[in-house]
Amino acid sequence: MRIQIEKLKSRLKKARSLVVLTGAGVSSESGVPTFRGADGLWRNHDPMALATPEAFEEDPVLVWEWYDWRRSIISKIQPNPAHYAIAELEKRYAEFTLITQNVDGLHLLAGSQKAIELHGSIWTLKCVECGNSSENREVPIKILPRCSCGGLLRPSVVWFGEALPEGALYRAFEASSNAEVMLVVGTSGVVQPAASLALRAKGAGAFVVEINPEETQLSGSLDMRLSGKAGELMPTLL
Repeated sequence: MRIQIEKLKSRLKKARSLVVLTGAGVSSESGVPTFRGADGLWRNHDPMALATPEAFEEDPVLVWEWYDWRRSIISKIQPNPAHYAIAELEKRYAEFTLITQNVDGLHLLAGSQKAIELHGSIWTLKCVECGNSSENREVPIKILPRCSCGGLLRPSVVWFGEALPEGALYRAFEASSNAEVMLVVGTSGVVQPAASLALRAKGAGAFVVEINPEETQLSGSLDMRLSGKAGELMPTLL
């Protein structure tokens, strides 16, 4: 492991551009739960059934109660050493991009500035009528929140059945194609299209490293794998 870390540090010192892709594993090390109660249910509702446009249209109060519960939990959670290490790495590269699948906002709380939140943020609300969005960190939040235009506000996150924001996805693909080094941290490599970003970077010539306690579907296709927690391994790269 030590030899691999030194090899990676050498690569990082020589690189001009760095991309970091993060997934749920980074958040879970801070204590962010998967938001599933006993037997995978929340108040007898399947969370996967609540995170849809159809569920919000049918019962926005129920969906907002679920998100208010999630926001109340996340509001008490702090970034971990991996979040801070990534924010520090950003300061060292003229060309740096953080691509995250997480919606909890912990990267921004740790100081990251150049973050592409592929799946949106639980702290941003979007109007279903005019489309305007704004940050809202009220806990608890007023149910149901409304826009100044009178339209209903919803969490600005990507729900099942919805496409990722075109602009964010384009920037993620562009950054991955131009990276010299990519770190794939705490992601299972299952959710698309985020999972394809690592392979895109490798195909374009980047040195791609996976940091994860468990092997994933990407493990055998990348240049290096560091087995361990992000909060322990990321600071060693500094």
